[in-house]
Amino acid sequence: MSFKSVFIVDGCRTPFLKVGSRPGPFSASDLAVAAGRELLARQPFQPSDLDEVILGCVIPSENEANIGRLVALRLGCGNAVPGWTVQRNCASGLQALDSALKDIQLGRAELVLAGGTEAMSRAPLIYNSKMVNWFSYFYSADLVHKLISIFKLRPSFFAPIIALRCGLSDPLLEWSMGQTAEVLAEKFSISRQAMDAFALRSHQQTVAAQQAGYLKEIVPLYDTEGQVYAQDTGVRADSSLEKLAKLRPLFDRFGLVTAGNSSQVTDGAAVLILASEEAVKRYQLPVLGRIVDVNWAALSPKEMGLGPVYAATPLLERHHLSLDQIDYWEINEAFAAQVLACLKAWEDSNFCQKELGLTEALGALNQDRLNIDGGAVALGHPVGASGARIVLHLLEVLKRKNARLGVASICIGGGQGGAMLLQRE
Repeated sequence: MSFKSVFIVDGCRTPFLKVGSRPGPFSASDLAVAAGRELLARQPFQPSDLDEVILGCVIPSENEANIGRLVALRLGCGNAVPGWTVQRNCASGLQALDSALKDIQLGRAELVLAGGTEAMSRAPLIYNSKMVNWFSYFYSADLVHKLISIFKLRPSFFAPIIALRCGLSDPLLEWSMGQTAEVLAEKFSISRQAMDAFALRSHQQTVAAQQAGYLKEIVPLYDTEGQVYAQDTGVRADSSLEKLAKLRPLFDRFGLVTAGNSSQVTDGAAVLILASEEAVKRYQLPVLGRIVDVNWAALSPKEMGLGPVYAATPLLERHHLSLDQIDYWEINEAFAAQVLACLKAWEDSNFCQKELGLTEALGALNQDRLNIDGGAVALGHPVGASGARIVLHLLEVLKRKNARLGVASICIGGGQGGAMLLQRE
């Protein structure tokens, strides 16, 4: 069975806004609409010409059920354009692109808006089971028992469940994602100094990209009070090894992973337009690149950060490519330790033989080709959007460098990995 070629023709994202002490100014749908409105406004087709809208989102607000459909309607796509939502934890945005890819390959769609969005600052606080049971009893009781039940309230009933903390933890292991990074740091003997150096590089590369005007995919946000958000707000131009070294371990009292060498909790959205060859010709669309292939993999949740290794290696093998035949890489920086562990795993012959079924080590990935404009340690990691962001930025890098092949890969909480091979036409 032959599949149609699928092209990414355009894309944009919002600035990634670092989460503070209170809910941010934009909901997840607000962010996606802001990016989507700008993207669609510059197209030669109408929003109603889209065949579908697919969005990744992990924690939509309570009034954003099926956020893909909600955003489609808010963007003026009309009642006839279906919209749907996908959730693959940290790779939800990448999953949205893969879902669009398959629909176009199969001939079920020709023009799709896909990407991801997340307002992590608006993750809800949830009543605990004691309070829920109290409410259930209270609302079903008669007046006398309602009054009695008031005296049964205890302070512990009011302690909320923090949804964001739950979302960033593995429910089976009962570990935070940061604890899995500590496991990888120990397994591959990654030092605190190496993590901090990688984190500093991320900030420095992002600052350099901002100053050079390389982050062209960003469109500004405007809140209801007229404030403008034009750049990613978590980037620290004044970061240094000395400052990073002063930070305490965040997930393990005796560990190495800190807030400074981890990705930031962030709000943001990234959306792209995928098209068939027929749609490209019909609307005379430019082409950023072609999606060659996608691969998903699963592994132990304890080592979820190695997801890019398990996902990207079979992708390379399938296309008879080596690490150094890929011009540029984007590996999402959930943690500095996690990316460094991926690089060390590929260089470890025992690991490659035992875990990947190779005859020898895959080799060394040239870091001059990796996340050359920084990554999530500096930019932040809005979990629903990051998979779409790394694909979009990788295409911008390939265009800027006049390069041909790129791989975007991401680790996934729960023990998975995703990778996408892109080719610039």
